[in-house]
Amino acid sequence: MPTPPIIIIKKKGGHGGHHGGAWKVAYADFVTAMMALFIVLWLMSSSKQTQLAISGYFKDPSGTGNKLGSTVAGTGEAPPVPKQDMAKLKDQLQKTIQKINDLDKLKKNIEMTVTAEDLRIELLESEKGTFFESGSSKLNNSGQELLTLMAAELGKVPNHISVEGHTDAKPFTGAGNYSNWELSADRANAARRLMQLAGLRGDQVSQVRGFADQRLRNLKDPLDPANRRISIIVQYMSGSAAETQPPGADAKAPEDGKPSAAGPKVESETPGKKDAK
Repeated sequence: MPTPPIIIIKKKGGHGGHHGGAWKVAYADFVTAMMALFIVLWLMSSSKQTQLAISGYFKDPSGTGNKLGSTVAGTGEAPPVPKQDMAKLKDQLQKTIQKINDLDKLKKNIEMTVTAEDLRIELLESEKGTFFESGSSKLNNSGQELLTLMAAELGKVPNHISVEGHTDAKPFTGAGNYSNWELSADRANAARRLMQLAGLRGDQVSQVRGFADQRLRNLKDPLDPANRRISIIVQYMSGSAAETQPPGADAKAPEDGKPSAAGPKVESETPGKKDAK
């Protein structure tokens, strides 16, 4: 009898050969999409400052721009103005003040001084009232316009701000127990409220104080209207506590009545052309 043929049957194992690893790619895409979704949801629920910081980073990853989140420090805030740049801030404020229509009438009553400890901005009153209604804490049009412009510029820096109110030595003649103490404090608070509405951040104001007539600008003439003033102090930010002046610390006034700054170098002038005194 002839030998029957030998039949060999080969079975292929599994059925995934024709699918390969495509499902892994699809799964990875799905996970990536879900992660992106959760990141978007987190950004939508985060604070405005965080959103600006992240946006600023993607606009300028190298950290050379001036937007939030673009600094090398990566804090999401503008860098503090150091001592050497405080004069630049003063110049910028003076340029901003140039926008005031009646600047010629006000330039004698605005004085900015860069000291070794801070930038001091003095708004000096006159007999008729330059920035406030006479004997009142209500700001007039000139005061509102000036403080609004300054707040827009000062709100761009993270430096702390102190606001001080001062009066002359003439007793307040209002009714009741209202005195120069209340008037100086109320004027400082009125300036603070308007500046916060115009751009100054709430956490930027460190102190608001009223000194009445205890820190006269002109010691020889306690009744000088220039003693009635609002002082806006931009404090330096540094890592050394020794280099930071306590808020509101005034320099001693010399015998001629004009306050001098602590330190060897002081830059002081009023916006616009300098008038002869």
